[in-house]
Amino acid sequence: MIEVIGTDAGAPASLPLDKQQLLRQAPLVAAPLRLHDALTAWDGWSGARLIASDQPSALLDQLQGQGQAVVLASGDPLWFGIGRLLIQGLGAERLRFHPAPCSLQLAFSRLARPWQNAAWISLHGRDPGALAARLQQRPEALAVLTDPSRGGVKEVRELLRASGLEQAYGLWLCERLGHPGERVQRLAPSAALPADLDPLHLVVLLAEVPAPLPAESLPLLGIADGSYLQHPDRPGLMTKREVRVQLLAELELPAAGVLWDLGAGVGSIGLEALRLRPGLQLWALEQRGGSAELIRANAQRLGVVPAGVIEGRAPDALSGLPDPDRVLIGGGGRDRAALLRAVLDRLKPAGIVVIPLATVEALAELRPVLEGAGLTVSISQHQAWRGAALADGTRLAPLNPVLILRGQKKSG
Repeated sequence: MIEVIGTDAGAPASLPLDKQQLLRQAPLVAAPLRLHDALTAWDGWSGARLIASDQPSALLDQLQGQGQAVVLASGDPLWFGIGRLLIQGLGAERLRFHPAPCSLQLAFSRLARPWQNAAWISLHGRDPGALAARLQQRPEALAVLTDPSRGGVKEVRELLRASGLEQAYGLWLCERLGHPGERVQRLAPSAALPADLDPLHLVVLLAEVPAPLPAESLPLLGIADGSYLQHPDRPGLMTKREVRVQLLAELELPAAGVLWDLGAGVGSIGLEALRLRPGLQLWALEQRGGSAELIRANAQRLGVVPAGVIEGRAPDALSGLPDPDRVLIGGGGRDRAALLRAVLDRLKPAGIVVIPLATVEALAELRPVLEGAGLTVSISQHQAWRGAALADGTRLAPLNPVLILRGQKKSG
């Protein structure tokens, strides 16, 4: 068998005794050049034939036909290591793997953070748009294997900023994990990158409750996504900033009147409507448990006061509300057509209902309901991209396209 042994920075002396014994008994040892001096100076060195493993193709040629051998690798050889190439070139039946802690294990151990639910993504030679898409799902913890040739931590930071989530995540920079000079530090959004940044680094993003900003310092329209508190079980479930702005425009908010925000989520659209039109009465409805407390907390952060926040299921929960001048329907699921009919029965003359949709099937189901009720109907589709400055220019990462169905009742 060829024993593939994962190591840390102290190898070979730091290897467990059974792995040291395998090393002593091997007639051939393959290791990165950086380990050769430590191996030959080790008091357990047997004088075996020592070859370099830095060039995988040359290594495979030298291991072909070899019986017993040891290959030393960093961390877990099957975690972005040499293990995959060895399996492809030699066959799994000839290999036995002995992993050491991988970089992710080391990072989360340094942060004293359980990582069974953590997500990870690699940017090595890959399109950074994948990171932008992953951030929109708002993972609780996300480890990013950086590519120093494309900017490393700087690239991650730019994508985090472009996603509007700087306030929602703590960014931890982990350099030379397991090696002398290891450094782990939290970087504030405004902090400069270390002048002596080591290319051997990864980034861990940990979700944090965004620090409240003075309401008067927030923009009147288009507040950053990361400024809102989220549902902990579905943190990415909110209307993105670009779509939020468009929906508020479609509502043509009056100076006074009643606004229903149905399927309010975290409350972002209705609460921003109150910042634009303080004279409106906002009634926010969301069926998810704990949503009322969350929406009220976001209202406090934005400095607005809804007329009512209700946990319940439409249309039953609408019975005690005043008739609306404007309605945004963000939920409804399979019962959305029935919900829309109930809304139209209550909508005031000249009132407007706006419905963001993700599928053309939903559009085909709801458009006839509006037309059958005699409303003036308009349809639009909106696609936004967010740009992030990268090492070689600007990367535009797309958000999901949204269909907007709008209906306006006749005035009399």
